[in-house]
Amino acid sequence: MTYRSNRIIAQRELIRDDLIAGKTITPMDALEKYGCYRLSARIGELRKEGMDIETRQYANDNMYAHYTLAAGE
Repeated sequence: MTYRSNRIIAQRELIRDDLIAGKTITPMDALEKYGCYRLSARIGELRKEGMDIETRQYANDNMYAHYTLAAGE
């Protein structure tokens, strides 16, 4: 595995752990906590693995999403 693929796997695992712990994740959180610029891509990968992740869209000056694990997951 390359450094890049190892980093992506590590980001995905950290995001998975935080979602399972009941945390909400925004793109800014992902950048600050995991160094992840492509949160939506990591969320898509986790969904393909079977995680039921909810997306809530918010708009103020910018449009952004909050991701949480669906209730009952």
